[in-house]
Amino acid sequence: MKRTTIAVIGVGLIGGSIALSLKRDPDIRIVGFDVRQDFLDKALNTGAIHAGTTDLQTAVREANVIFLAAPVEQIYAILESLRTLDLQPGVIVTDAGSIKTGIVNHAIRVIPDHVTFIGGHPMAGSHKSGVEAASDRLFENAYYVLTPAPGTPEDKVEYLSELLQLTRAKIVRMDADTHDQVVGAVSHFPHILASALVNLVAGYDDENAWHARLAAGGFRDITRIASSNPRMWRDILLHNREHLLQIGRDWSKALEDVMKLVEEGNPDGIEQFFQSARDFRDGLPERKAGALPPLYDLYIDIPDHPGEIGRITTLLGAKQINITNLQIRETREDIYGALRITFQSQYEMEKGEELLRYFEYNVYRR
Repeated sequence: MKRTTIAVIGVGLIGGSIALSLKRDPDIRIVGFDVRQDFLDKALNTGAIHAGTTDLQTAVREANVIFLAAPVEQIYAILESLRTLDLQPGVIVTDAGSIKTGIVNHAIRVIPDHVTFIGGHPMAGSHKSGVEAASDRLFENAYYVLTPAPGTPEDKVEYLSELLQLTRAKIVRMDADTHDQVVGAVSHFPHILASALVNLVAGYDDENAWHARLAAGGFRDITRIASSNPRMWRDILLHNREHLLQIGRDWSKALEDVMKLVEEGNPDGIEQFFQSARDFRDGLPERKAGALPPLYDLYIDIPDHPGEIGRITTLLGAKQINITNLQIRETREDIYGALRITFQSQYEMEKGEELLRYFEYNVYRR
């Protein structure tokens, strides 16, 4: 049987995770492309790809499917390059960008007739970057959105959907414009809000340094996405401009409404504001992957005496449970501190929780 060749353009977190997922099929050969040889070397060393090259033509020459796992702005340039290269007849080109309308429309304009483009967006991520953080579990149970343009051959969409089952994601189809509006509301605009809040507090801190001191803890949690790549988010906002402008107008109206309730001293209205938000949030699926990277945190009550943290990390390490971060939170008035452990995946978090409970630690999730 002839092997299927997959070209992954961009071997970072997303490209590497796609490659690792597809490698579950032994009849698939993965060729990686990147402009940096050291990135390719890392991808080869981690086993994400079978071969790597810095020459785009070499990467795509034999490919049956091409994944564009590059930043949004670069996807446009890569599509332009592909139309000048030798590609296999019937090849499928898909991307992993978080904006779909502009990319899909551009692809329709520039790709050759013998190429099928299908927009894609795996809605999962990590707080770490690079192929070193890639995992074949990254997309598990997450939504993977496909946005085929009208007239896209159904057999091509079905083939790509079947291939992506190897990621163990939930494959859904959506109109590209609808995708951009929804993701704008649940991912792009929250990044604006988080950064705006951080900048506001930073301005206050110039006058009173207690803002930064007291902002640790919960403030860091709710604004964690403000630490995202500024250039990447610059490009995302510009490419989803129209939807974000409308969401911004809606947000301004919502903020104005609640501030009016505060101004009027309306207790029932204020309580209902928080109640409706609580009801909707509590109804969201627990631990389900979404547009924003989830937190895989456990909190453990630990007595404040020597050796306890070492014992916990030793227990986890003995079971090959990977820890990505540790933080001691001394916000309590009793004799216990709170140790926050961050895991790379839900699977490792659940294994860690089970193990620590077995050893009678008080473990909880926020």
